Amino acid sequence: MNTEPSGQALTYRDAGVDIDAAESALARSKAAIRATFGPRVLADVGSFGGLFRADGLGEDPVLVATADGVGTKVRIAAATGRFDSVGRDLVNHCVNDALVQGAEPLFFLDYVGVGSMDPVKVAALIGGVAAACKEHGCALLGGETAEMPGVYPPGEFDLVGTLVGVVPRAHLLDGSRVGPGDRLVGLASNGLHTNGYSLARRIVEERLRLRWEDPFPGSDGASCADVLLRVHRCYLESLRPVLKDPGLHALAHITGGGVAGNLPRVLGGHGARVSRAAVPPLPVFTALVDAGKVPHDEAWRAFNMGVGMILVVEAGAEPHICERLREAGEEPFALGEVVAGVAGVAWMD
Repeated sequence: MNTEPSGQALTYRDAGVDIDAAESALARSKAAIRATFGPRVLADVGSFGGLFRADGLGEDPVLVATADGVGTKVRIAAATGRFDSVGRDLVNHCVNDALVQGAEPLFFLDYVGVGSMDPVKVAALIGGVAAACKEHGCALLGGETAEMPGVYPPGEFDLVGTLVGVVPRAHLLDGSRVGPGDRLVGLASNGLHTNGYSLARRIVEERLRLRWEDPFPGSDGASCADVLLRVHRCYLESLRPVLKDPGLHALAHITGGGVAGNLPRVLGGHGARVSRAAVPPLPVFTALVDAGKVPHDEAWRAFNMGVGMILVVEAGAEPHICERLREAGEEPFALGEVVAGVAGVAWMD
């Protein structure tokens, strides 16, 4: 058998992996990453592991960890060359997920996977992550950028992250205080956030037959990309004033699965009656549902339909909690109540 090698010598770049480009992407991102550091961060960018001082995190602190991605929203970002917004989406989504258990963010870890390394694009992704981390007082402690030709198609990428937050045990929101008679208070979303994009993309491309630069129906001239790449809202600043209020019993972040898929997760085994008519309508959902002929119940499973966060509050606490929310710039709306003898969510309309 002839085992002699043939042809020219191969390099890693010949196999599709450009180490120099990866180092360039990191170099472009270092300033943005370091800008998220506070006195608790003990290691510089490039360490094998991030170091974070854990002393003085409050009385009986509980760490809350969550991991998520941006889903197929990244396909629109890749198609339009707009990369920084999905980095913000990722952080905001994870902050909200920790927030529902009462936690404020401590640090974040990101993962960027690409088919071919483009330092400018990767730096924009990381820059968006860093900008959102800085905004929320969260250190971008570490991460990984992986170039994997053959796994990710040319021009495509994936973006995922892990967040760790902290909450004093006395203020942990775990559903144990929820009971029948508690009121449901909704906070508005600003669009799809990071869920329902596989369906939304198909409606835009196949039913509406629009390009991403075309005006989106009912959007006052905003393009399809503008509307569908709106950054996932973060509710940290709005909810911070009420997180330790004893009248707040639970929070639900409305993501994949909609209200029916997420609200029961925080009700401690109880059910809820919910009014869909109480949610202020958003034109983006009206356009998508109409163009896709999406059945009513299916739309409320695939999309958030205009509600991004739900508070479960003691009935007597609802007026002053809503007042605090209004002071924070929100327009809370009454959605329904927690009830006994109902499994999951029962729609009132």
